[in-house]
Amino acid sequence: MNNFIEHEYLNKDTIEGRLYQQNLAMSVLKKGNTMIIAPTAMGKTVIAALVSAERLKNYENSKILILAPSKPLTLQHEKSFRNFLSTSVASLTGNDKPSDRKKLWNENQVICATPQTVESDIISREYDFKDVSLVIFDECHHAVGSYSYVYLAQKYVQQAKNQLILGLTASPGWEKSKIKEVSKNIYVNEIIIKSEDDPDVAPYFNQVQTKWIKVKLTPELQEIKDLISETLKIRLKTLKKLGIIDSIAKPSKKEILVEQSRLQQKIASSSMPKKEYFTGISILTEVINIMHSQELLETQSIKTLNNYFNKLEKKKTKAAKSLKNDYKFNKAVLLTRKYLDKGIDHPKMIRLIELIQELIKQDKENKIIVFSQFRDTTKTIYENCEKHKIKSLRFYGQASRDNDKGLSQKKQIETIDSFKHDDYNVLISTSVAEEGIDIPAVDYVILYEPVPSEIRMIQRKGRTGRKHEGEMFILMTKGTLDESYYWSSQRKERAMRSNVYNSYRKENITLDNNIADKEDVTSYNPNTLTTEENAEVEIYVDYREKNSNMMRELDKINCKINVKTMTVGDYQITDDIIIERKTVEDFSKSITDKRLYQQAKELVNNCRKPLMIIEGENIYHTFLHPNAIRGALTAIAIDFRIPIIQTQNETDTAFMIKRIAIREQEKDNKKPVSVRTQTKPVTLPEQQLFITESLPGIGPVSAKKLLTHFKTVKNVVNASKKELKEVEGIGEKTATNIIDVTNREFKE
Repeated sequence: MNNFIEHEYLNKDTIEGRLYQQNLAMSVLKKGNTMIIAPTAMGKTVIAALVSAERLKNYENSKILILAPSKPLTLQHEKSFRNFLSTSVASLTGNDKPSDRKKLWNENQVICATPQTVESDIISREYDFKDVSLVIFDECHHAVGSYSYVYLAQKYVQQAKNQLILGLTASPGWEKSKIKEVSKNIYVNEIIIKSEDDPDVAPYFNQVQTKWIKVKLTPELQEIKDLISETLKIRLKTLKKLGIIDSIAKPSKKEILVEQSRLQQKIASSSMPKKEYFTGISILTEVINIMHSQELLETQSIKTLNNYFNKLEKKKTKAAKSLKNDYKFNKAVLLTRKYLDKGIDHPKMIRLIELIQELIKQDKENKIIVFSQFRDTTKTIYENCEKHKIKSLRFYGQASRDNDKGLSQKKQIETIDSFKHDDYNVLISTSVAEEGIDIPAVDYVILYEPVPSEIRMIQRKGRTGRKHEGEMFILMTKGTLDESYYWSSQRKERAMRSNVYNSYRKENITLDNNIADKEDVTSYNPNTLTTEENAEVEIYVDYREKNSNMMRELDKINCKINVKTMTVGDYQITDDIIIERKTVEDFSKSITDKRLYQQAKELVNNCRKPLMIIEGENIYHTFLHPNAIRGALTAIAIDFRIPIIQTQNETDTAFMIKRIAIREQEKDNKKPVSVRTQTKPVTLPEQQLFITESLPGIGPVSAKKLLTHFKTVKNVVNASKKELKEVEGIGEKTATNIIDVTNREFKE
């Protein structure tokens, strides 16, 4: 007979009385802000529900906020907490309108939400954390860097009257520094670690066996691999000859990216960079492409590799063209297509289908999850399952890629529901299903490839063994990256157990020795700002800036933010002042695709005091030649007469925007701002200049010179190379490119 917990805020007969869960909940309530590290399926959600019920009892009119990193997990929590708690429960996601979210927040006591959604609403001041008596950070290992959890923890500590924080995770990471960072960022002063080996847990926990299935590359795949390896070796020898690398021993992708960054720094710090630096960057890009091809060949499938080759062929970069013209690399591409047409595939793909068939033969009711980190591979697995009459479903993210449309939130939920309740045997998933998705009846987990992350390995393993003992199979190709990833994950998991499960059990973690003082962490606390810094100003922000951290930084320094759809600029301070903000990377890209000059023109045409902020520490740290950067800066400042301010980072940009707002809004006595929701009508001369500027190598100055010389756009287009070169600033190369664009036959 089940022993259920009774509580005035718990629904009757919903939570079974497990002593370890009750003890953990009591510990959180007694000791304060806590992180619980426990394996998946140990009932962390139940512990959260028990803590929530007691907080609602002690603070009757308070709210509980449960944050989860994905929409499906948020909706799953809503379902669980509706089942557990006898109070109003709602979910908030980006699919809800801000006005609807505000209503749901006000009308419900328990809120399940994605952190980005709540962050947006807190910044927009739709509601605050004043009455939240408990905030739960599910999968709290995400609380690092600029992830929304970090910001929301700061705001909660600033605003809430009766504070309690609970962090939940199965896999905090293998490095001590990582768990300390998470602890600091969500203000925990207690870490509780539970494992399946603990005496009070063991009776409720089903063991999961891990079995490795090793395969060997076929002669056909080995032939392709040899060609790709030879192509890579040639590039590495060239890089060594140029003095860019010291050895031709196969480097890691990380090492190649470090070398790219080093070369970019050399280009940035030199007024006349050596040609070898640009050559080196291009070759390093080729190396990355080759290494990725090799990884797909060794660890994925022939079809996934061929899809990548198709994407590579469409690229117009110097690196892509070089590979296209390389005999050995081209031969590898042709062999891949030849073997694909013949139906030859990776031995892992063949063994996978055999394994699934074996497991279903044992019991036709068996439920299996197959994980692969590449969406293309999940599609190939699905097609192979269909071919062999295996009932399967694909589960992946919402973003669309090429011809593979993303799964909407609704479709994701329907897919999981179909897998649970219908007669599907196999769910084929990317990493989307690693964290928290409720699939309780899975008998087997199969990893198509090892992953070098111990967090992801643990999350995947946790998908099985929930109702009875489970098994996890991992496919591995001998002598390939699979094997490297295997050893990497094993090393990290051992380190995690040593560093976390051993060291942290012995260490008394307190606020004093584990996190910075509250004032240090929340350095933007209004109480610590000067009178001027604490003054409230109003900033109008274009909705596209929501993806940056800028709104968060502005909110920290007491800026009232109004998000609008702006057709000109990114920020508007007054009727006269519109700001275009560009990171160093975006500034470089906008020069290449000519957005920069069009945006500058729109700024000038739509306000009296346009301003451009370029954000980043080194404006020359890009793939563009420094002279191209200097030319663009000159054009913005002189031709368009737009002042340029350079800032170091997002925080510096926020302080700069506020400084401008304090200065200018005081002058205007905070009169209402007319936000530019549409640009001024384009005049005929502007249209003529725009068309002319779209020609290769032509900027605003050259466009004006061409139209002044030839009088009409038609005359410019019909001009010969000789006639074009008569215009000042138009050289042989530019004239040739214009002739090519205007005279060559169009072919897709």
